[in-house]
Amino acid sequence: MKRILVVEDEPTILDAVATRLRAEEFLVETAVDGPSAVAAASASQPDLVVLDVMLPGFDGFEVCRRIQAVQPIPVLMLTARTDETDMLIGLGIGADDYLTKPFSMRELVARVRVLLRRVDRTDPAQPLWVGDHRIDLQARRVHKGDNEIHLTRTEFDLLIFLAGRPRTAVSRDALLEHVWGWGSGVESRTVDTHVKALRRKLGSELIRTVHGVGYALELPR
Repeated sequence: MKRILVVEDEPTILDAVATRLRAEEFLVETAVDGPSAVAAASASQPDLVVLDVMLPGFDGFEVCRRIQAVQPIPVLMLTARTDETDMLIGLGIGADDYLTKPFSMRELVARVRVLLRRVDRTDPAQPLWVGDHRIDLQARRVHKGDNEIHLTRTEFDLLIFLAGRPRTAVSRDALLEHVWGWGSGVESRTVDTHVKALRRKLGSELIRTVHGVGYALELPR
C-alpha cells in the first residue's frame, strides 16, 4: 500500500481528503502546519505528499523545498490562488502537479494515481542527448556539462516525451493524455506552466511554441 502525507490546515478539507484517500486503500498520515509536515515527511518517508500552499508556521512552498532537498518525493500542491506566478513557484521548487480549490475528490484521486504510476515506471539505461543536455533516463537526472539541472518528475516526463518526437508539433491535449494521463478537456494551462518552467531551466530556445497546436522540441542542427 502506498503511503500519502496530506498537509492541510483547514480541518474540513483535511478530513475529506484523508477519508477519501483511505477509502481508496492508501495509507494516510496528516499534518496541519509547515514544521510538522517536514517532520512527518522525514519520519514516515511517504510515497507522495498532498500539500496545501497556505499553512501556519511556514508555507507549502517552503515545505516542498525542504522535502525535495532530502529526496525527490512527488508533491501535489493544493492552492486557492489562481495566479500563474504561484504555480510557477511551486513547480520551480519541486512540485509535480497542482490542483486549484475547489476541486473534486475524484480528480484529486486521479491525479494522485497518475503521479504514483509515473514513479513506478521502469526507465531504460541508455542516456539521451538533447543538444548539450545529457539525460540519464535511469537515474532521472539532467546535466549540462558538469552541472546538474534539477527537474521535477513532471518536467522530466514532459521533456522525455517531447524529446522522443524532435521537431514534431505535439498538441496540448496529447501532452495532457500521455504525460499527465488525463483525457482531452482538462485545463491546458497546466502544460503551458510546465513548459515555462522547462524553458527557464534549460533555455528558452529548446521548446518552440507552435501556435494553434502546442509545442515542439528543437534540436541543434
